[in-house]
Amino acid sequence: MRLLYAALLLAASIGAAAAPMGYEDARHLLDRAGFGATDREIRDFATLEREQAVDRLLAGARAEAVTPPPAFVDDPIERPGKLRNDPQARKALLAKLVQQGLELRSWWLQEMLDTPSPLTERMTLFWHNHFATSQRKVRAPQLMYRQNALLRREALGNFATLLHGIAKDPAMLVWLDNAKSRKGAPNENFAREVMELFTLGVGHYGEPDVKEAARAFTGWSVEPATGAYRYRPFFHDAGEKVVLGHRGNLDGDQVLDILLERPETAHFIAEKMWREFVSPTPDETQVESWARTFRAAHYEIKPLLRAVFLSDAFWSSANRATLVKSPVDVVVGTLRIFDIHPADLRPGAIACAVLGQNLFAPPNVKGWPGGDAWIDSATLLGREQFVDRIFRTADLGMQPVAMQASAMQAEKGNAAAGAPGARLQRLMQRGMGAYAFNDRRWLASLGTPHNTSQVDRLVLATAPVDPVPANLGMAGRVRALVADPAYQLK
Repeated sequence: MRLLYAALLLAASIGAAAAPMGYEDARHLLDRAGFGATDREIRDFATLEREQAVDRLLAGARAEAVTPPPAFVDDPIERPGKLRNDPQARKALLAKLVQQGLELRSWWLQEMLDTPSPLTERMTLFWHNHFATSQRKVRAPQLMYRQNALLRREALGNFATLLHGIAKDPAMLVWLDNAKSRKGAPNENFAREVMELFTLGVGHYGEPDVKEAARAFTGWSVEPATGAYRYRPFFHDAGEKVVLGHRGNLDGDQVLDILLERPETAHFIAEKMWREFVSPTPDETQVESWARTFRAAHYEIKPLLRAVFLSDAFWSSANRATLVKSPVDVVVGTLRIFDIHPADLRPGAIACAVLGQNLFAPPNVKGWPGGDAWIDSATLLGREQFVDRIFRTADLGMQPVAMQASAMQAEKGNAAAGAPGARLQRLMQRGMGAYAFNDRRWLASLGTPHNTSQVDRLVLATAPVDPVPANLGMAGRVRALVADPAYQLK
């Protein structure tokens, strides 16, 4: 009898998993795997089984952007350091780099908004934060663009390929000071971060490993005129080294392969995937299972993501509405959900920076900490004001006090990554008019009849914290929902 009962339960479980996922599950998947989703996209996925939906997302992943890049990405590299004796020319070049950096940020937001594969951009952003590199030090926006293209190419490709690529990426070589590392004077920055932040994690290597690995990476440099990777054999330390118990005349690629052989690397990446897609508190048993899948797949990223998205943990009600939206989630997600397509994404890029996520300029080598760190008194007020500006009537101006203060703080000392806060604020104010919500057009897109339940399920990942008055009408209800604290969760 017990065996029969267990068999019936198993059959019921299989039947439930094979049934169409429905609206709420589809919204959950698309929201976590992208940046918000439209009602039409959710309804399209709602008819699929979970496995079908996940496979469709993975099969649709792209390796290149659909948005044409800024024209300057193929321009020669200009270096402010060569203009030390010409202050005026140096100032002009820095101003030019500021504008190009802002253009690059708006280009990436445009891609996030228009891409047919939001999962690709979600993972490109994930790797940008994992291999955190900032234009503040790199300076050249061309190099930041090339790194972004590399991250996208392997966003759902192969982690080993990505790791080897990022180690020779010119922006990374400049950012972590390896471009000038040479025999007799090895720089340890990249060797340390590749172990601590990119592969093994803290506690799985020693200082001698860092010092020896740094010697292996000597000679990996950048050609100043073109910004291309260049190996300088005369700068390379060809002597014997010992890294994590491996002895030999090791070069940088061999050190990376040693790191990839370690089981801690797969576990480290799998745990970060949990925090990205499931909840702030990883389950070690599940993470280790994903890590084994990752290693068995020779670091192919799609099998790992498939395991994540098909896990019980991902679909558990206990893990829904547990992740705080990043500034990019707030900005791009709001535009996507409500079908807003402004011609100029620079105000959106500025808004992300104001709210704490300045693309191409993470705060340090550890990237943005995410989670609850996204929210403080200034950024919460800034989030509310950004959303309020979109959903207010056109004749109401935005009260930018908190956002302006945040912008000044975000851009302080950041001349290569953005213009001064006040100037950015003025640009944002002028451009935000195109971000207005058209309630009639949007509600019409939901079809008829539409009801409060449908709107609530689309806008929020969970029930609103504050009760919504019944007499607001549908447009008023939308405004109340986006103002609710639950709108900050996914």
